[in-house]
Amino acid sequence: MAAQAESWSWFTALAVGVSLFKCLFINAYHSTDFEVHRNWLAITHSLPLSRWYHENSSEWTLDYPPLFAWLERGLAQAARHWDGDMLRLDNLNYASPATVLFQRLSVVCTDLLFIYAARECCRCIRVQKAPQVVLSQPSFVLAVLLLWNFGLLIVDHIHFQYNGFLFGFLLLSVARHLQSRHLQGALLFAVLLNLKHIFLYVAPAYGIFLLRSYCFTLDRPDGSIRWSSFAPLRLLALGSIVVSVFALSFGPFVAMGQLSQVVSRLFPFRRGLCHAYWAPNAWALYSGADKALAVLGVRLKLLQEAELPRAAMTGGLVQEVQHAVLPSVPPAATLLCTLLAVLPALVSIWRRRRGNRAFLRCLLLCALASFLFGWHVHEKAILLAVLPLSILAVESREDAGIFLVLSTTGHYSLFPLLFTPAEMIIKVCLMVMFTIYSFTALGNLHRSQGSLLCPMEVVYLLGLAAVAIACEFIFPLSPWRQKLPFLPLLATSVYCAVGVSYSFLRLYATLLRSNNKRKQL
Repeated sequence: MAAQAESWSWFTALAVGVSLFKCLFINAYHSTDFEVHRNWLAITHSLPLSRWYHENSSEWTLDYPPLFAWLERGLAQAARHWDGDMLRLDNLNYASPATVLFQRLSVVCTDLLFIYAARECCRCIRVQKAPQVVLSQPSFVLAVLLLWNFGLLIVDHIHFQYNGFLFGFLLLSVARHLQSRHLQGALLFAVLLNLKHIFLYVAPAYGIFLLRSYCFTLDRPDGSIRWSSFAPLRLLALGSIVVSVFALSFGPFVAMGQLSQVVSRLFPFRRGLCHAYWAPNAWALYSGADKALAVLGVRLKLLQEAELPRAAMTGGLVQEVQHAVLPSVPPAATLLCTLLAVLPALVSIWRRRRGNRAFLRCLLLCALASFLFGWHVHEKAILLAVLPLSILAVESREDAGIFLVLSTTGHYSLFPLLFTPAEMIIKVCLMVMFTIYSFTALGNLHRSQGSLLCPMEVVYLLGLAAVAIACEFIFPLSPWRQKLPFLPLLATSVYCAVGVSYSFLRLYATLLRSNNKRKQL
């Protein structure tokens, strides 16, 4: 045991180092999400349970599932010993030094779950022969890619959110499935869904995988399903876990007749197709094409500028809008596109009972499909694919190449979240350091298998650097700054959407190739 503990001492150093590093951002810029969570502390502390999802004195109403609301209530019990004024409902936009310190440290402390989950994921790495040098070990590289992930650092510890805590549940659940401890994995994911419902993106992968791999105990020699091997008691165990968690979470609101009110807060479809600035997905490409066609139509005098919606899709507001030229997209259309995009991955995992890595790949495809085609997707949701892909990246050269494209593109798409001059050098330096490490470490891991990127991918990523220079340094000095203030956001989202879409297609290609190899065997 002593030898084992000593061999993992490097992980402790990484974890302590990143925790101390996060504390450097305590007095950095924070977004409106800081006030969102302060208000949720006040709601859950000051009001009875029956009013949590009805309170609307602030525009930042409670819109996370009940288990996260209980987390906020637990944090509020500690917060009252720091500065009780932060728990007053009428104290809007309150940010005393004590409040800032408490909320920042609450994120750092809840990240302990993410640190534990990262260690469990590192234990799941498959390698032929581990190098003697610790810095070259796949587990060390994975630990750095997870613990020091650029996106998590800026989103949680500058912009302000609790994604590390939430992704801790996801990665720990993934680790348990990779270890074939499926009931624990199902429990963790059920809890996660009741903490933040955005993880419904990957729920289909969990459902099909658990039904196929856990509830069917044997296959025929050709790999097809042997229906006689279906284990109803296993299905009952899984169902009991999921139902129990949801009953614990939503049960009180069902008893009070408030389920519809809670659901309306969780799924506000009136927010529109795109977020205030577009996530780099298919709808960014669609909306960008709409803007281009509108401008071209006016130039060619095929359209009257006065007849077009004012600043459609780029007004910086969260609202329902109409496209100017192309047909507007209803929520049902986004749902249909998402289902069609994930269906081949789900069929593939249904045909493969044994294959925990296939489950992870299916999870990634579900995450990216939902990101690309979902309704009102937030740009931060790209981390739902980037973080799990880190596991595959240290095991496979091809996945490492996909990771480099997706992480570089997805991380840069988060740049507009930090728009104050003081944070410019921070985000640039952190992004550059993380990207250089990713390229170097993964390149060394897979050195014997050839280059990780093809020339086309290299050209695309160099183009991303050009977009960054134009948007961050040239545009603020140009005369277009006043006339077209959202042009950098549009350019960033559209260009990054190309890289995210490409990564999605490459992941599907690797899935199909692995299926063909399995058939040949």
